[in-house]
Amino acid sequence: MGSAMITVVLTVAATITIAAASSSECMSSGECQGSFNVFISFRGKDVRNTFLSHLLQALEHAGIRAYVDTTGLSKGDDIAQSLGEAIRNSRIAIPIFSLNYASSRWCLNELVQIMDCRKRGQLVMPVFYRVEPWEVRRPTTYSLEKALASHGNDSEVLTRWMKALSDASHLSGWHLDANG
Repeated sequence: MGSAMITVVLTVAATITIAAASSSECMSSGECQGSFNVFISFRGKDVRNTFLSHLLQALEHAGIRAYVDTTGLSKGDDIAQSLGEAIRNSRIAIPIFSLNYASSRWCLNELVQIMDCRKRGQLVMPVFYRVEPWEVRRPTTYSLEKALASHGNDSEVLTRWMKALSDASHLSGWHLDANG
């Protein structure tokens, strides 16, 4: 693991620890049950065995409960329902944008829900893993246009995904470039 990745992992973990400790609930409406401190949205093939594994280790060491599909889902669970509940019940959401993030309907649907929860007070802290925020914002770059096109022609769904990507890409977050 490179020194840039170590720095980002430790910074994210420290920030999450502080934010989780200072927040008794994630939404002003009181809907948040606090089941998890953090929901992490990610494209597995890009980050599961690299950045994500180190981040989860640092969060666990700090006593932060993070929801990821490998630990939060039980056999027989309705996946979409479980993910939605985990997003709503987390204090903080971390979308980890990577090259193939937008090629996953699951990631895009999670992001729409995350950005909806942000409107109700959930803290959203993006990580840009080997992509730039402007690349997430502009679909003609970072294979996003191709990824979105592969999802079909439902313009309402595509519009929601694009808005969520744009809104999230304008949030302050962490950036880890190709050398990290």
